[in-house]
Amino acid sequence: MDPVAFILILVVLIAVVAVALAVVSERQNPGKRGSAPGSGHHELHSRYTSGVGGGHERSWKVPRDPQEYAKLFIPKDSRK
Repeated sequence: MDPVAFILILVVLIAVVAVALAVVSERQNPGKRGSAPGSGHHELHSRYTSGVGGGHERSWKVPRDPQEYAKLFIPKDSRK
Protein backbone atom coordinates (compact mmCIF):
# COMPACT_ATOMS: atom_id res chain seq x y z
CA MET A 1 0.00 0.00 0.00
CA ASP A 2 1.20 3.49 -0.82
CA PRO A 3 2.45 5.29 2.37
CA VAL A 4 0.55 8.47 1.50
CA ALA A 5 -2.71 6.56 1.15
CA PHE A 6 -2.07 4.76 4.43
CA ILE A 7 -1.47 8.05 6.26
CA LEU A 8 -4.58 9.58 4.70
CA ILE A 9 -6.72 6.61 5.77
CA LEU A 10 -5.22 6.76 9.26
CA VAL A 11 -6.00 10.48 9.59
CA VAL A 12 -9.59 9.93 8.45
CA LEU A 13 -10.03 7.09 10.95
CA ILE A 14 -8.68 9.23 13.79
CA ALA A 15 -11.05 12.06 12.84
CA VAL A 16 -14.04 9.67 12.74
CA VAL A 17 -13.16 8.25 16.17
CA ALA A 18 -12.73 11.76 17.63
CA VAL A 19 -16.13 12.87 16.32
CA ALA A 20 -17.78 9.68 17.58
CA LEU A 21 -16.30 10.17 21.05
CA ALA A 22 -17.50 13.78 21.11
CA VAL A 23 -21.04 12.74 20.15
CA VAL A 24 -21.14 9.99 22.77
CA SER A 25 -19.82 12.34 25.44
CA GLU A 26 -22.42 15.00 24.63
CA ARG A 27 -25.25 12.46 24.67
CA GLN A 28 -24.17 11.12 28.07
CA ASN A 29 -23.93 14.61 29.61
CA PRO A 30 -26.23 16.95 27.67
CA GLY A 31 -25.75 20.59 28.58
CA LYS A 32 -23.31 19.81 31.41
CA ARG A 33 -20.54 22.08 30.14
CA GLY A 34 -19.68 25.19 32.09
CA SER A 35 -21.60 26.39 35.11
CA ALA A 36 -24.94 28.05 35.58
CA PRO A 37 -24.96 31.87 35.66
CA GLY A 38 -26.14 33.59 38.78
CA SER A 39 -25.10 35.98 41.50
CA GLY A 40 -21.88 35.78 43.46
CA HIS A 41 -18.48 34.62 42.26
CA HIS A 42 -16.68 31.48 41.12
CA GLU A 43 -13.46 30.75 42.96
CA LEU A 44 -10.75 29.43 40.65
CA HIS A 45 -7.52 27.73 41.68
CA SER A 46 -4.31 27.29 39.74
CA ARG A 47 -1.30 25.25 40.82
CA TYR A 48 2.06 24.79 39.14
CA THR A 49 5.00 22.73 40.35
CA SER A 50 8.34 22.42 38.62
CA GLY A 51 9.19 19.09 40.24
CA VAL A 52 12.17 20.22 42.31
CA GLY A 53 10.43 22.06 45.12
CA GLY A 54 9.56 25.11 43.05
CA GLY A 55 6.13 26.13 41.99
CA HIS A 56 3.28 28.54 42.34
CA GLU A 57 -0.29 28.43 43.60
CA ARG A 58 -2.94 31.10 43.09
CA SER A 59 -6.67 31.59 43.69
CA TRP A 60 -8.93 34.28 42.27
CA LYS A 61 -12.62 35.06 41.95
CA VAL A 62 -14.64 35.87 38.84
CA PRO A 63 -18.30 36.91 38.69
CA ARG A 64 -20.90 34.22 37.92
CA ASP A 65 -22.91 36.73 35.88
CA PRO A 66 -21.73 36.60 32.22
CA GLN A 67 -22.31 40.34 31.71
CA GLU A 68 -20.22 41.25 34.75
CA TYR A 69 -17.50 38.86 33.60
CA ALA A 70 -17.45 40.46 30.14
CA LYS A 71 -17.07 43.91 31.71
CA LEU A 72 -13.73 42.82 33.20
CA PHE A 73 -12.21 42.87 29.70
CA ILE A 74 -13.26 46.44 28.87
CA PRO A 75 -10.51 48.99 29.56
CA LYS A 76 -11.37 51.43 32.35
CA ASP A 77 -10.58 54.48 30.21
CA SER A 78 -12.79 53.48 27.25
CA ARG A 79 -15.64 55.74 26.16
CA LYS A 80 -19.22 54.70 26.71
